[in-house]
Amino acid sequence: MTVESTAARKTTRRSSGAKRTTSAAGAKKAPAAQGAEPELVQLLTPEGERVQHPDYDIDLSAEELRGLYRDMVLTRRFDAEATSLQRQGELGLWASLLGQEAAQIGSGRALRDDDYVFPTYREHGVAWVRGVDPTNLLGMFRGVNHGGWDPNSNNFHLYTIVIGSQTLHATGYAMGIAKDGADSAVIAYFGDGASSQGDVNEAFTFSAVYNAPVVFFCQNNQWAISEPTEKQTRVPLYQRARGFGFPGVRVDGNDVLACLAVTRSALERARRGEGPTLVEAFTYRMGAHTTSDDPTKYRRDEEREAWEAKDPILRLKAYLEREGHADEAFFEALEAESEALGKRVREGVRTMPDPDDMAIFENVYADGHALVDEERAQFAAYQASFADGEVK
Repeated sequence: MTVESTAARKTTRRSSGAKRTTSAAGAKKAPAAQGAEPELVQLLTPEGERVQHPDYDIDLSAEELRGLYRDMVLTRRFDAEATSLQRQGELGLWASLLGQEAAQIGSGRALRDDDYVFPTYREHGVAWVRGVDPTNLLGMFRGVNHGGWDPNSNNFHLYTIVIGSQTLHATGYAMGIAKDGADSAVIAYFGDGASSQGDVNEAFTFSAVYNAPVVFFCQNNQWAISEPTEKQTRVPLYQRARGFGFPGVRVDGNDVLACLAVTRSALERARRGEGPTLVEAFTYRMGAHTTSDDPTKYRRDEEREAWEAKDPILRLKAYLEREGHADEAFFEALEAESEALGKRVREGVRTMPDPDDMAIFENVYADGHALVDEERAQFAAYQASFADGEVK
């Protein structure tokens, strides 16, 4: 399965590889205000042409650029394999990130090891760059665990299914590390739909008042399940931050370089004690909300096709080829690595052991509880009745 097979191949490339300065072609300016940001920060056009931005620029080596490309390709491969496994009955559900690779890899690579991540349930790319084994992400969706990794091992919290609640967790954690005197930062991921939740707005209030070192990273993929963004807000999402007293910025969420630069800047601002930032990554959910959703019922094929021309992986590949930063041997080796990852994920999921029937009673209370002990004994007796061949 090639990268190009999941996106349009009709990318029109410009003949010139020279850098130029722009604030994103055709982008509107934010309403006049002190220090207002351009509406869209972009460093790499959909055609794979490198551009400059006066406030957010970044200089990466060829090796670093290849690393970002590798991260996106392997994340997409893992995500495609997980979707196939769900269709084959191996997973109960899956939330695909197809189309959002640049937002996740770019922001994830901006983090330091001592920063802490609070994800939703779709941050597979961020999990990848934090070193979480991909197969561990699938245990919960297979129903064999409640999250298969230790959050403190990678500073990557367990997936959060409740919409928006992790922003409050992130804010509280950020307030705590500030009181401890640490210079690390926190990032909270959520979607455009979650931005309408009370929890998110409460997190904005607390983080602003307490000057918490937190970055709110909103992946605006245009659709909160079946509701378009315009049904939720009268202004661009990043402008909401102004009402809470901290800055917001909109970045091209399909541009991995811009996402890296903007997130890195926001994290550095948090570490300097300057408080929270809202980053709106303007991207698109290429697939369904989850595997139980049918997006053809509420959006047009033409819309998806328009976004396929902005594919985050193809635009970086075009840039790598134009600048001579990667050759055919690199792409072939990556394709082989991608297939090996898919095979490992398939085998890992199908060999996952079923959980211990009694594990549900563990870790309910730190020091045990009489009622839980009684319930454990009752359930053990019930299970034993099947072994005896009779149900009591």
